[in-house]
Amino acid sequence: MLFSIALLFALPLVRAVAVPASHDSHVHDHSHDIRQSLPSSNWYHREDHPVHVLFKRAPGDGTNYDPVGSAAWYAGFPRTVPGTLPDTNLLPAAWVNALNAAVAAGKIPDIPRSTNTPQTNPVYPAGVNPNSPQVCSATYKCRNPDDIWDSPDGVFASSFDDGPQPATTKLVQFLDSNNEKTTHFMIGVNILAYPTQFSTAFDSENDIAVHTWTHPYMTTLSNLDILGQLGWTMQLIHNSTGGRVPKFWRPPYGDSDNRVRAIAKEVFGMETVIWNRDPQDWNSQAASILTSLQGWLTGPKIPGLMILEHETSDVTVDGFISAYPLIKANGWQFASLATLVGGGDVYQNAKSSSSNDVDPQGIILGNGTSSTLPNTSTSTPTTSQGGAPKADQSQPPSSQTTSSAMTLRNGSTFPALLATIAMSVMFLCS
Repeated sequence: MLFSIALLFALPLVRAVAVPASHDSHVHDHSHDIRQSLPSSNWYHREDHPVHVLFKRAPGDGTNYDPVGSAAWYAGFPRTVPGTLPDTNLLPAAWVNALNAAVAAGKIPDIPRSTNTPQTNPVYPAGVNPNSPQVCSATYKCRNPDDIWDSPDGVFASSFDDGPQPATTKLVQFLDSNNEKTTHFMIGVNILAYPTQFSTAFDSENDIAVHTWTHPYMTTLSNLDILGQLGWTMQLIHNSTGGRVPKFWRPPYGDSDNRVRAIAKEVFGMETVIWNRDPQDWNSQAASILTSLQGWLTGPKIPGLMILEHETSDVTVDGFISAYPLIKANGWQFASLATLVGGGDVYQNAKSSSSNDVDPQGIILGNGTSSTLPNTSTSTPTTSQGGAPKADQSQPPSSQTTSSAMTLRNGSTFPALLATIAMSVMFLCS
């Protein structure tokens, strides 16, 4: 992988391919308290936040990015075998240093990890209240005021999870035909598996956000595993969009708490996005998806709709397409979710996927991090009523790995290995 001399930093290199076998399943029957206001235009991190030394920004910095889908593009990213997580020993030292600095500064709460078995909600150790202000688990419908659950009144905030997938092309073509944009919360290994679909979404000026690397329950992970799930996905999106740095992420299954959201915010500058309606499209037919959406679209407009939708199959996409006329007919404003919050800037260093304003300074994957961390206010969470949601049933996408010479965070190196990058895709939809 060739980098411009402007990088001036050593990157750990991992030959990567992904072979996902994914279907994203959500059963989160949330009822919700109404969030009365959205964040102000300066709610995200200022320029001295550590994220601004973790990723290089472009264009304007002389960096030549490898073409999406090329062998060189795959290089530098981990791949996992089914049921595993990326090796934390491969994490860039800059990310680990930023995490350690945030922990030392008291920015990352020391909350015990949850545990879960397949198809069940994560459970915290005895004596830990998931709805307490200290934990505030979104799985248990505790609303941290810094999270985004609702759209502005009268607005349909459009987003789709689990892309890219083969069905992404159909979705983007429909949106293009109606002059609409959406926010794609994308899974890292799916981007590696479906580079053409990724480019289709981005080149059509849709907004790209983070949905983790392999779609795990985030509160069950260690701090370092959380770091990898977010960081690798951000890095891949950055390298695939001309240097744009994602500003928003959505936790798989909505599973986040104050520890997870603090790592996303304090280390990577990202804001957490949940949802206020779930049609369970992953486990439905287009007609039943339409029925769910119709009920909400003909209902109250306060708050606006932030619906959990997926681009995992033609069924889920067709459900949205069939409901789209009702959005307009019932007087809803349709907008991409990422444009509605955070002052309207979709990325941390650019206004949109098509804007020519990508900040050329700061964010780089390298050896140093800023020692200055912003102060964060302590907010009082609220809890939605109606009990804990059921867990969804998806399995994380899988991938396979080879490696070339790389520098690890412990200073050691792997021997160089030569491999042919091959891709086979197993696509499962419910």
